[in-house]
Amino acid sequence: VQLQASGGGQAQAGDSLRLSCAASGRTGNSYTVGWFRQAPGKEREFVAAIRWSDGARNYADSVKGRFTISKDNAKNMVYLQMSSLKPEDAANYLCAASRSHVILSAMNRAASYATWGQGTQVTVSS
Repeated sequence: VQLQASGGGQAQAGDSLRLSCAASGRTGNSYTVGWFRQAPGKEREFVAAIRWSDGARNYADSVKGRFTISKDNAKNMVYLQMSSLKPEDAANYLCAASRSHVILSAMNRAASYATWGQGTQVTVSS
């Protein structure tokens, strides 16, 4: 599977942005797509994930209530709707896909994902 993230840009604090992750290739139905982010000088951190087969979701505490992950089966797309953006949300956002089923508790681990797409940059000014 190949992944392409898009939708990043510049936002003001409190604004909303929607990121998209397009999956192509041999996608199947048993994988999980996750969003991670990495700010300069910081480690990559988990943001949200969704399991393709049943739509199970997992969110980082820092984005719960503000970000929503969703998928469009027909288009093989995963979206990350980001609302009430904060300056600390600024980062390069990457989407990633697993090769197989991922249990809920493992969705936040980078090691659960085999394929990573190019990132899309999000900038948030205060």
